[in-house]
Amino acid sequence: MLSHHLQNALSDLRDIIKITESDIEDIKKAEHNTQFERLSLKEEKLKSFETKKAMIDHEISSLMTSNPSIELPQLLNEQQHQLLEELKVELNNLREVNKHYAKLVLVVSNLYNTFLERLIPTEMNGYQKVASKNPSVLEVRV
Repeated sequence: MLSHHLQNALSDLRDIIKITESDIEDIKKAEHNTQFERLSLKEEKLKSFETKKAMIDHEISSLMTSNPSIELPQLLNEQQHQLLEELKVELNNLREVNKHYAKLVLVVSNLYNTFLERLIPTEMNGYQKVASKNPSVLEVRV
């Protein structure tokens, strides 16, 4: 059963990586609608992965509980060791892909915020930015 859960978790993880890579390509092309359309699929895959990870944890815990005198590495077969190693590699891949995606999102967010602040000047009101009280918000130059 553990091997089955590991394989399914790997499959979900690889799908999440592919979706995130597609998001990166779309953000580079400024195709944000396709990212939003994939959001529900990505959330579904994340929930599925989390469920499978919980099942993996439960299976490992059960193995250790039923064999308290045996160390975990001896409880797992070669395939399970290999699948756990692949899971570790894919989690590192996801971390790297997410870092790259987060950098792009931050750049785009800063760009939009800069445009917005140039169009609608803001003032600080305590710790919050509020629209300027100037009656002429937009200035037209010819």
